[in-house]
Amino acid sequence: MVLQIVKWNIHPDKVEAYLQWTQGAIQRTLAVPGVVEFRAYRPLSGTSQAAITYEFADLGAWAAWREHEEVRRLLDELHTLALNVSMELWGASPVVPRPIRPGG
Repeated sequence: MVLQIVKWNIHPDKVEAYLQWTQGAIQRTLAVPGVVEFRAYRPLSGTSQAAITYEFADLGAWAAWREHEEVRRLLDELHTLALNVSMELWGASPVVPRPIRPGG
């Protein structure tokens, strides 16, 4: 499993454009093969920060997805609507390589 975490601040002068953009942007990224799961997060405090995660089966699936023209275009678009964009790539921990669920 590979997890890509993307975080940013919504540009204060582009909130409406950002909200309109997200309607199609999410579906566009999911139309590119490779994503196992997508999640989106916002702070409970209501700030203009956002975070998303994409889960992939392996590093090869992530690399193929990340290099796809549509994904590259979407990331370029995000940079016009957001500030402080950061990305992290995470893999499974050698200590806990598979999920542990309560009672399981």
